[in-house]
Amino acid sequence: MANKFGADILIQAQDPKSAALFYVKQLGFEITDHNPIMIGLHGEHINLFIEPGPALGGPVLEVTVANVAEAKLRLVKNGCTIVKDEPDFPRCYIQDPFGLIYNLTS
Repeated sequence: MANKFGADILIQAQDPKSAALFYVKQLGFEITDHNPIMIGLHGEHINLFIEPGPALGGPVLEVTVANVAEAKLRLVKNGCTIVKDEPDFPRCYIQDPFGLIYNLTS
């Protein structure tokens, strides 16, 4: 079961532009995509994406797996819940029993 964490982290904020400016001014990120649907900020080691919406209860990390459908079924059987599933986007946010939220990608 090989997998890896990606360099991308996503959060949702009521005011994505203000949130982005916070990360620029306080942590040295650079806004590289001003798209109002999802603002992209790039740092030296991670990429942060901010989309409009209520906070998800924490950041969303990205986990690459061999097969998203199989991983999703296995994780749900083992106590995880699906927070958001949008196969057309594609994205599948899973929250594990320990509170960590991640997007499964292949």
